Amino acid sequence: MRKLSLLFIVILMVSCNEETLPKPKAFLNLEFDKTTYQKLTLERPYEFEVSKNTIVKNEPKNWLKIEYPTLKASLDITYRKIDNNLRELFVESEKLVFKHAVKADQISSNDYSNSDKRVFGTLHEITGNAASQIQFHITDSTHHFIKGALYFKTKPNYDSILPAVYYIKKDILHLMETLNWKE
Repeated sequence: MRKLSLLFIVILMVSCNEETLPKPKAFLNLEFDKTTYQKLTLERPYEFEVSKNTIVKNEPKNWLKIEYPTLKASLDITYRKIDNNLRELFVESEKLVFKHAVKADQISSNDYSNSDKRVFGTLHEITGNAASQIQFHITDSTHHFIKGALYFKTKPNYDSILPAVYYIKKDILHLMETLNWKE
């Protein structure tokens, strides 16, 4: 019995020569395809370029749904003709943005302006576990008003979707920069 105890102690001491450490936390390694753009092929009172990695769905009233199937996200585009209601459209757009304030940690807004093309707008970034992480509106101030909102088809977890938000934000900025109104 004494030899068995001694053997057990020797095995225990020999087998424990390395210190065991917990593994470090892993980070997502998301790789996105290089983005190439093409002109919107649907007939609308506006035109812009969209990523070739998306599926553009035709919606009634000149609206669109731009889907990102690999990211499980969509960019919902609504169009309204201005008919002495520009202030009402701005207020409605702002209400939809600040409706997310309950879940948002922060809402930051950046204005966009291209007076040569008569494209004026605001991009709102919503930080936190809100339903929409980016919303924007674009107008020419006289005839056309577009509102866009980014949604993910998953329960909001801002830290997890942040790389995808940045990826889609580039597409939204490209959309705004390439937007042209048709009269």
